[in-house]
Amino acid sequence: MRISLSDHFGYRRLLRFTLPSIVTLVFTSIYGVVDGFFVSNYVGKIPFTAVNFIMPLLMMLGCIGFMFGTGGGALIAMTLGQGKEERAKRLFSLVVYTSGVCGLVLAVLGLIFLRPLAVLMGASGQLLEDSVTYGRIILLAIPAFVLQYEFQCLFATAEKSTLGLWVTIGAGCTNIVLDALFVAGFQWGLEGAAAATALSQFVGGVVPLVYFACPNNSLLRLGRTQFEGRALVKVCTNGSSELLNNISMSLVNMLYNLQLLKYVGEDGVAAYGVLMYVSLVFQAVFIGYSVGTAPVIGYHYGAQNRQELRGLLKRSLVLLGGFAVMMFGASQVLARPLSFVFTGYDAGLLQLTVRAFSLFGFSFLFSGYVIFGSSFFTALNNGLVSAAISFLRTLVFQVAAVLIFPLIWRVDGIWLSMVAAEIMALATTVIFLVAEKKRYGY
Repeated sequence: MRISLSDHFGYRRLLRFTLPSIVTLVFTSIYGVVDGFFVSNYVGKIPFTAVNFIMPLLMMLGCIGFMFGTGGGALIAMTLGQGKEERAKRLFSLVVYTSGVCGLVLAVLGLIFLRPLAVLMGASGQLLEDSVTYGRIILLAIPAFVLQYEFQCLFATAEKSTLGLWVTIGAGCTNIVLDALFVAGFQWGLEGAAAATALSQFVGGVVPLVYFACPNNSLLRLGRTQFEGRALVKVCTNGSSELLNNISMSLVNMLYNLQLLKYVGEDGVAAYGVLMYVSLVFQAVFIGYSVGTAPVIGYHYGAQNRQELRGLLKRSLVLLGGFAVMMFGASQVLARPLSFVFTGYDAGLLQLTVRAFSLFGFSFLFSGYVIFGSSFFTALNNGLVSAAISFLRTLVFQVAAVLIFPLIWRVDGIWLSMVAAEIMALATTVIFLVAEKKRYGY
């Protein structure tokens, strides 16, 4: 049975509608981990460190697609809720075309400045060479990577979340199979791992482009459009929190790497890489749920259905609480098995990684509410509040904590700083939700 944005959403319907988005983001995170597994086990510790070292910069470039996807999805969903279907299609086309051009520009700039940026981040010697080698190959696929991120959000707006899931599975299987073939089979090393990821991103970005360019039975289709500067500004404002969050996380990851190099050395960067790989999978549950609910919230906001908004917020908080408990429990039970997958060849590195994960796991109790809170305000087309939550969470709370906590607890302080930042961000999110309650009527 097809679920429409205009439906009433109880717990069951809400879970059914958001499940494809959750699985999509989880699967995207899992196949993103594949490179790390194959590089760590088949190429070596320094190349594995290089992948973790340069990845934040690459993610920073690709995450512009998340801005267009979330910001554009919010505006398009609100427009659909107002009954303006043709305008929604024109906005959809404008957003996709604009993001594609931005992806091309970012790829060119990335190729030009990759090496000096890697040096500026602190890379040298073999770490620098491996980082540049991996990064240059991935940069060739940045335009497709931008589109892949974008369509993961827009599939839900088009009421085609399940199709988005199948596209992601196709891209993920491409990455997994090619990693096994290129790295383990042909032994192409770091270049093989990068090529596998780049080709999978082409699948994830180009297949949806073809689907929406052809006649289809979704709410949206690519076609003629016209430049609307005000609409693009609104899209960028709506999605600024997601862009800011991803850029901030990339910058913060670089800071974490510098702190870990200072306190532990390259083993610390490798352990942090494992932590981020596994964390991406866990956090994807919260991000996927937030992405899945955003078009529903945007639609009912556009339709001025305040009763449905109140129900969506209440049920979401209950579901997120259940997810949080499950994610925390899983992090404690699976800390050693998951760490062993990546670092079982080095006893010292394994011990460091297990310790890091057992402490960092407490952050899952709080982060889901913060992620949803930011997405909730994006869906309400309030990019300012959404961006404020993201900015405080990453560039203020995390930066302050990772600089101060290690002075007191050294390496443990680095892992605990993430937990403290999420607690402060949750308090901030609650304040914004209470302050804006009367304005939106939720």
